[in-house]
Amino acid sequence: MKNISLWISTMRLRTLPLSISGIILASCLAEYNGFFNWKICVLAILTTLSLQILSNLANDYGDGVKGTDNNDRIGPVRAIQSGKISPDDMFNAIRINILISIGLAFALIFSAFGVKHFLLTMLFFVLGVACIVAAIRYTMGSNAYGYRGLGDVFVFVFFGLVSVIGCYVLFAKTIDHVVFLPACTIGLLSMGVLNLNNMRDIISDEKSNKMTFAVKLGQNKVKVYHTVLIGLAMVLSALFGLLYYTSPYNLIFVVAYIPLIIHLIKVNKNSVPKLLDLELKKLALTTVFLAILMGIGHLL
Repeated sequence: MKNISLWISTMRLRTLPLSISGIILASCLAEYNGFFNWKICVLAILTTLSLQILSNLANDYGDGVKGTDNNDRIGPVRAIQSGKISPDDMFNAIRINILISIGLAFALIFSAFGVKHFLLTMLFFVLGVACIVAAIRYTMGSNAYGYRGLGDVFVFVFFGLVSVIGCYVLFAKTIDHVVFLPACTIGLLSMGVLNLNNMRDIISDEKSNKMTFAVKLGQNKVKVYHTVLIGLAMVLSALFGLLYYTSPYNLIFVVAYIPLIIHLIKVNKNSVPKLLDLELKKLALTTVFLAILMGIGHLL
């Protein structure tokens, strides 16, 4: 039981709700347009969760073997860093998780498209492979993109565009203009979560030569960058509410602006790593909250 508990902790379950926020929002938009399917929704959630867990395991391995996770790091102690799981065991877990992700992705694509939509099937197989590679290559390998300040771009693409637009296409078999603003909103807020993580670890990352975008910007400019991310997400979500307005219920998501504004005030006033870690958790939950309200509000 202790070993199972250790592996569950290594999967970092607290990161999972953020990963499915785009799926929730896309599902609501699909339901509004009459395309929703429970089987596709459940498989999309399971596939996304498996990819997020894969990313978490790969990050633990990549940062662990490179020595980036050390005593200077402020965040939760990682498994390899603590010595509780060996690099070889972690690598084997990653390989098993890749197989699980491939199986779930195959089931999802086949359930969504079958043999009737060959081009979409091929496109999503390529997209599935890209998702797996992106999950692994954030910190693993000699040319990991997380060490070159490209993590923010990949988060926007996969947590925002692929999550919302891709999931909607699984339901509808086509792209609709209604999904673009929500996709960008979730993508920007997810970038904010990653940016907070990098702000928290900016000192230890710089020492370890992990050149995240936060390290490249520096302590002062990274706060401006963070404010732009969150502010732009609020602007785009508000624009979505106004452009697709049909009833006052469509705008219930503006309630989530309150914790977002409070969050920006706290982040801009402080640079204490432990406070940033707390704000990271709050921002992730607020993103999920906003996604749910945007989706439900569009249905009402």
